[in-house]
Amino acid sequence: AGRVVAYCKYPPVGHRSIAGAQPQLGFKTLPTGDAMRLVNEETLVVVMLETPTAIANAGAIAAVPGVDALLIGFNDLCAEMGVPGDFAGAKAEAACAATVAACRKHGKYPGIGGVYDHKLMQKFIGMGARFILSGSDVAFMMAGGRDRTTFLRSLQT
Repeated sequence: AGRVVAYCKYPPVGHRSIAGAQPQLGFKTLPTGDAMRLVNEETLVVVMLETPTAIANAGAIAAVPGVDALLIGFNDLCAEMGVPGDFAGAKAEAACAATVAACRKHGKYPGIGGVYDHKLMQKFIGMGARFILSGSDVAFMMAGGRDRTTFLRSLQT
């Protein structure tokens, strides 16, 4: 987690290379010190937890200065825990609870990804998840396409 922050943030928080005009700055050129401070403020650092070891270390990861959010990647995590796809199971729930607790303790945002069932999303949000991956661009486009296709086919006589 420390290396992730170092690669994403400028000194004194990290050690990334100083760039010129950037989207966080509206592509304006600013004095270097101001640019570094503003980009650091506008850069969100999210660390994914996808193994039981990562969940066990959630507290230490959340304690790293510069990490903003811990995101549970449920697909990979459940596969690593030997319960692929069992997002509603006790192991997944325990992983969410541990991550939420670690984030609360250290003032970070707990997140979930890979869970798209509305009831399960509601459950994890109820447990405290606040950084939610609600789907992918491809999934959203496919859902819209299926909806439109269903409508058009319903018009056939």
